[in-house]
Amino acid sequence: MIFAIILFALTYLLMIALPRFRPYIALASALVFIITGMLPLNMVLGSIDFNVLLMIAGTMGTVALVIESGMPALLSDLILEKVPNVKWAIVILSLFAGVISAFVDNVATVLMIAPVALATANRLDISPVKMIIAIAVSSNLQGAATLVGDTTAILLGSYANLSFNDFFVYLGRPGMFFFTEIGALISAFILLWLFRREHGSIEAGKRTVVENKVPTVLLCLTVLLLIGASFIPKKPAVTNGLICTVLMVIGVIHHGLKKRSLSAILFPLKEIDYETILLLAGLFVVIGGITHQGVIDALASLFAKIGGGSSFLIYSVIVWASVLISAFIDNIPYVATMLPVTQGIAAAMGISPIPLYFGLLVGATLGGNLTPIGASANITGIGILRKAGYEVKNKDFLGIGIPFTLAAVIPAYLLVWLFFGHL
Repeated sequence: MIFAIILFALTYLLMIALPRFRPYIALASALVFIITGMLPLNMVLGSIDFNVLLMIAGTMGTVALVIESGMPALLSDLILEKVPNVKWAIVILSLFAGVISAFVDNVATVLMIAPVALATANRLDISPVKMIIAIAVSSNLQGAATLVGDTTAILLGSYANLSFNDFFVYLGRPGMFFFTEIGALISAFILLWLFRREHGSIEAGKRTVVENKVPTVLLCLTVLLLIGASFIPKKPAVTNGLICTVLMVIGVIHHGLKKRSLSAILFPLKEIDYETILLLAGLFVVIGGITHQGVIDALASLFAKIGGGSSFLIYSVIVWASVLISAFIDNIPYVATMLPVTQGIAAAMGISPIPLYFGLLVGATLGGNLTPIGASANITGIGILRKAGYEVKNKDFLGIGIPFTLAAVIPAYLLVWLFFGHL
């Protein structure tokens, strides 16, 4: 167990110190666990959650086709035609980004909406910095709303066997969707106050023309089929992953036939974030290794002692510790690691793991807005601004990120405990 703990700690430290090499560090660590026998060969495949990997790959491929079709740009154009001034444009674009990111990867959402914000700012001759920051944090906020909203939600859904519908209603109670939307509603008022002096008018530009609506249909069909699969009892573990992947393959084939070129077929496949998939595959093996060596049980016992028998105290520790940790490190490896720990804590304390699962998702996903490096969506937005020649100061980000984080985390923290704390 001691060697497993040392290797696990070293893996995390290297991933934090060398973020560009995270997938390779995770895979190398996984290989050490296998070679040393800390994870037996017959347990390796069983430790990898293929449902998660297929869901991520399939959704990303379909989203790439949706972006390429121009549908998100058209929807943004229609929104800008209806808003009276810059203040409302920022608020509506941010809320629109949030709605999209409830069903589409947060980074992809920022890549969709940020160019519209840049074009709007250029037309009005104003800085787009705060606009794009607002879009980034709003998209990150909504990642916990649905099963496909963020990788962390996909991880939780697969680990806790939650269906698409469970994020809306679970055990007859409101689910994460409603807890997240309350934070989104509060954040809208925060944006209205932050941008209260932006009264410049907006002139509508030329509408984007969408010639291929098939990718949008496929994305909508993905959501509908995931909802339908929620009602299938005892379905195969990879059902959701197969739904996402098969619909992506249909989209890829259609795209290739429409464009009549190999590059058209390869385009959506190239847009899949293989680094995240490799990272998760490696982490699944590493987590399988430390679980087999008893590390997870030891961590769970430690947390249970910290809780002192109080389920509310341990719930609070998980939420707010997750907020602080995810403000500085990527929440994907953190959630992947903490899910089995959280289950172990619940088992050690004799309580339901559900409030702890939801608390983990609240802290790790919504807490990512606390700093510029706390979420991939934030890093992407800042990268777009730098590429366009704009410097993002910490005070610019924190001025929006901190109130957004508090507006999202506090209501969800209280509501999760109110509805699920006494299961």
